[in-house]
Amino acid sequence: MVVVRPENPHQARLLRLLRDDGPRSRAELGDAVDLARSRLAGELDRLIERGLVENAGPAASRGGRRSPLLRVAGSVRFVGVTVAPDRIDLALTDGELGVLSRAGEPTDVRSGPEAVVARVVELIGKLRAEAGVDRLTGVGVGLSAPVAFAEGMPVSPPALPGWHRFPVREALAAELGCPVLVDNDANVMALGEKHAGTGRAFEDFLYVKLGSAIGCGLVLDGAVYRGATSGAGDIAHLRLAEDGPPCGCGDNGCVEAYCGDAALVREATAAARSGRSGPLADRLAEAGGLTVTDVARAATGGDASAQALVRAAARRLGQTLVGLVSFFNPGIVIIGGVAPGIGPVLLAEIRGVVYRRSAPLATGNMPIVLSDLDDRAGVVGAARLVSDHLFTPA
Repeated sequence: MVVVRPENPHQARLLRLLRDDGPRSRAELGDAVDLARSRLAGELDRLIERGLVENAGPAASRGGRRSPLLRVAGSVRFVGVTVAPDRIDLALTDGELGVLSRAGEPTDVRSGPEAVVARVVELIGKLRAEAGVDRLTGVGVGLSAPVAFAEGMPVSPPALPGWHRFPVREALAAELGCPVLVDNDANVMALGEKHAGTGRAFEDFLYVKLGSAIGCGLVLDGAVYRGATSGAGDIAHLRLAEDGPPCGCGDNGCVEAYCGDAALVREATAAARSGRSGPLADRLAEAGGLTVTDVARAATGGDASAQALVRAAARRLGQTLVGLVSFFNPGIVIIGGVAPGIGPVLLAEIRGVVYRRSAPLATGNMPIVLSDLDDRAGVVGAARLVSDHLFTPA
């Protein structure tokens, strides 16, 4: 495996500037870094020689002869992958992490890590063939699981049964012949927000991921904070009540047992069977089961029972965020993975709890918003993950 990386911190910084801000002239890059003109020219020439940077046409004139724009080389190609309990998604990106093409499909992670990883490799091969990409620069992966980041493997993941300590990073790297990094999906989505979403304007923020598996990514000083053993942000199994509903982790009363998709479906099914919700009862009779999409449709359609259970879940999540906000003091809280339609109801309830119960100094002008990246946060963030690694000196 041949990996071409910057040779020193100056080259790494120049590469990241071009990745994050797009094509720049030598003069603009000189304005952004503290390097003598001759040293800057030498570092850029070395990046061009190594195939990491290329010319991108003439820059706007500053008077006199126009210098060429520089950009991350067109041969730099990343793939971002996310693996959820019921779905895999992939994106092929350029060196600036712009999405060039995407693929995805439903999956069942209970089929085992070998089968899912093999399918990921097949889908990556399909994206490469369609785009005519001979060599990948790197692949980033986000898993709905606690991940030992240094080892690239999930650890006791409730949402991925049978995946404990499976070497995802090594398995993919062996098949693809390029560097691979693996992280928790909430961390990866936080990176996606930092690169291309609302989080771009903030150095310190929380990204809360809802859905079938709940998680939280913490961004400190512009970088994901993982903690001593990569366990930071694992809020799904914080206990809210001793006698609460059972959780997939085997405990009771966890945040996920109250606020996850399965919890919403459980409460919606109870409401349908008890006669408290006519729309949900009709849907249950028609389909034989309910999904979180059914709950969202009922809530947005005005069903009071569906709205009430969404608000109840949001209050529980808000209670969790009160502690996080008071401890972490983020500049913004971004919430992703919300089922279409229920965002306004969910957000209003969360804001009410957090702003009412948190210390004024902690909340201040802190916004709580929904992610505007939809499902792109994960795949873009996964590509950002591996590019951060490769755009660092070896």
